[in-house]
Amino acid sequence: MQYQYPLNLSFKILALAPQITITDASDRVILYVKQKLFKLKEEVQVFSDVEKTNQVFTINADRVIDFSARYNFSDQVGSSLGAVKRRGMKSLWKAHYDIFDGENPVLEIQEENVMLRVADGCLNSIPIVGAFSGYLLHPAYLVSRGETQTVMRFQKMPALFEGKFKIEPQAELNPVEENRVLLSLIMMILLERARG
Repeated sequence: MQYQYPLNLSFKILALAPQITITDASDRVILYVKQKLFKLKEEVQVFSDVEKTNQVFTINADRVIDFSARYNFSDQVGSSLGAVKRRGMKSLWKAHYDIFDGENPVLEIQEENVMLRVADGCLNSIPIVGAFSGYLLHPAYLVSRGETQTVMRFQKMPALFEGKFKIEPQAELNPVEENRVLLSLIMMILLERARG
């Protein structure tokens, strides 16, 4: 593993353009995203610093806004690192994403407990109560290799006016897989933010 875990992901909910910062266990920024608004074909630039001086990854949609778009990852020199894609109708009730290495799905992201996310989303929609729902329920997502091996756990943490998540490894990943998982989690948060 190339990062010092646990990693902390913070997502600015009230910002006009969504912003994501990932820090390591020593509170050092390792990835930063500020999504551009009003783009028909999604392109997300990922930087190694908040000042956006060093772009390290790019995430590009394979089509104009679409429920089942595939989001391809590349590094700073344009080499492909894989992709993530929401699994169609299965994702309406329970978040489910496939992570690809080329054309083959090699990992998947699923909600650990769908009822917890539904309850969190319902509380979030109630005026005043919704502002404090970030302290009550904490949905989690599992990144797994098939149905047998969980490799990463991604859990919502208590927070007001922003989304805070903790990322913890559950199994060994090589650096390419590790980056692929982090980029997939970033894209999932951008896509799922409206669902709580």
